[in-house]
Amino acid sequence: MRQLLYISSATPDAAVDVGIILSASMRNNRRDGVTGLLWTDERRFLQVLEGESGAIQAVFDRISRDARHRGIVVLHDRAIAVREFGSWDMARRGRDDTADAFDTRMRHHLAAASPTVRGTFEGLIAARRAA
Repeated sequence: MRQLLYISSATPDAAVDVGIILSASMRNNRRDGVTGLLWTDERRFLQVLEGESGAIQAVFDRISRDARHRGIVVLHDRAIAVREFGSWDMARRGRDDTADAFDTRMRHHLAAASPTVRGTFEGLIAARRAA
């Protein structure tokens, strides 16, 4: 199994409909046996993907070709023995969510993650809170 963690930004003039992206991603990833976690504020994306190496590469290749993304940086890419995210979760702050409620939900999703993955997501949460 493979785990890949990346961060990217939305292209400034791209029409980003996160709802459509989430629906397509959940359908495709369920079909391909890919799990993970996506954090987005609709301008930045931080995602960890887990699954068989070929499936992860196919997902990442699609993301890399997607004109709505720019500045894609792989933060880590490693072999794993077991999944840290057993179900596909999309973390997105809803209109009615407070920042604290969203952060609490994210920390719940990250409870079983490796220190590297958890630290990366928590660093982005802290940066957003400080802004």
